Amino acid sequence: MNRIEKILEFLAQQPQDNFLRHALALEYIKMGEDQQAKDLFIEILTQSPDYIGSYYHLAKTLEKLALRAEAIEWYEKGMAAAKLAKDDHSYRELQGAYEDLVY
Repeated sequence: MNRIEKILEFLAQQPQDNFLRHALALEYIKMGEDQQAKDLFIEILTQSPDYIGSYYHLAKTLEKLALRAEAIEWYEKGMAAAKLAKDDHSYRELQGAYEDLVY
């Protein structure tokens, strides 16, 4: 059984588990299924805007899809969420990627 199948099996039992959904989106990226990853990251962050780790990966995926304005928007949302959560590490990571894209 491949990783995606295994994660989907776990998700059948826990469909709202953000860790599993995030892991599934990362597997989609590895397989070149960027649109599926994008959709899943947006679903996660729409339902759980405090799931800080998904902002970076969503914005990077948007960059790969040549959706620069959307990537900038999600970096900004992620920085705001990280600041609110007092997650300095994630904030700096998001800020660095944001600045690389914008400047």
